[in-house]
Amino acid sequence: MQKITLLVSILFLAVSCGVKTTQSLLSDGDYDGAINRAVEALKTKKDSKGKQDYVYLLEEAFAKGKDRDLRNLEMMEKEKNPVNLERIYTTYIQLNKRQEKIRPILPLQLLKQNRTAQFQFDNYSDQIVNSKNDLSKYLYDNAQILLKSPNKLDARKAYDDLSYVESINPNYKNAKKLMADAEFKGTDFVNVYATNETNMVIPKQLQNDLLDISTYGLDDKWTVYHSVKQKSIAYDYGLIVNFREIYISPEQIKEKEFIKEKQIKDGVKTLVDGRGNAVKDSLGRPIKVDNFKTIKVNIYEFRQYKACQVTAKVDYVNLKSNELLQSFPVASEFIFENVYSTYRGDRNACDESYLGYFNKRAVPFPNNEQMVFDTGEDLKVKLKNIIVRNRFR
Repeated sequence: MQKITLLVSILFLAVSCGVKTTQSLLSDGDYDGAINRAVEALKTKKDSKGKQDYVYLLEEAFAKGKDRDLRNLEMMEKEKNPVNLERIYTTYIQLNKRQEKIRPILPLQLLKQNRTAQFQFDNYSDQIVNSKNDLSKYLYDNAQILLKSPNKLDARKAYDDLSYVESINPNYKNAKKLMADAEFKGTDFVNVYATNETNMVIPKQLQNDLLDISTYGLDDKWTVYHSVKQKSIAYDYGLIVNFREIYISPEQIKEKEFIKEKQIKDGVKTLVDGRGNAVKDSLGRPIKVDNFKTIKVNIYEFRQYKACQVTAKVDYVNLKSNELLQSFPVASEFIFENVYSTYRGDRNACDESYLGYFNKRAVPFPNNEQMVFDTGEDLKVKLKNIIVRNRFR
């Protein structure tokens, strides 16, 4: 019985909190917020006494929301300002959606007043169609004007307007074709290429890989990068990777000799005192203890080493004005290292983590071209980071 009472109390508190929240939304003028909460509450057991407050709140919120929207529409339509066309269209859509949200839960009864809750529904289909067509025409005409401008940002605005027209009024005139024109006119085309200011030959494979912008995933809606120029495109910007210096160290083999010692258990022995006499237990038996011995190994370690550093500069250039916009230094390093060892003595004296070096052997050093190419892998990552953090617009 106590459990049932507790459950009823919890449900009462939940309903009470929900009603207060709905009342607060209504008082704040958030009529649609109040409608949403009331409709959600009335989807189940709508005729119960516990839901009566929601019915009153829904009736009031609907009437006030509709009245406010109609007054706003009256004022906007009198102003005849084309800037209001989108708001007029969306307001009619809102009026209709509000009705359709309430319609499935009707009828709703007000038990104390012994009447049905009143919701004055209207048919807004003509207003929706007319305002949609007025808005579509305005945006379409404005987009045509914007497309005559040489400014790429105007073309992007035209694209957005036409895209909105397509979303509310599919296949409106030739909006799709104009969208394609606007997208092309609004796009910044960037030519990416490399220059070599070093006294070394840059591996062709490295240049191709470094400039393969398609692998970077950098293209966005309004910026396209090309490492190979296309004749039909007038490029807006240049992204130039200037190789400034390439340093490759000599091949080195460094040798090192060191000794490792370790104590290991080697059977047992009789414990003796300071005089060399056997120490015995309470029963007179000699006490046995672990016997340890020291093992040693001489290790001869060989370290193969070769390093490559590539220094470059990334220039952002406005190709229309031939103006240098920004420059970013970038440097990368690749190190080839191979460590192997031989030994004389007991290898068990080594740490277990070191034993793998005894199984390794000398390997051929990579040639200079391979070293430069391997350095370029890191350079490519750094180049991508520069482009991602520093867009042209």
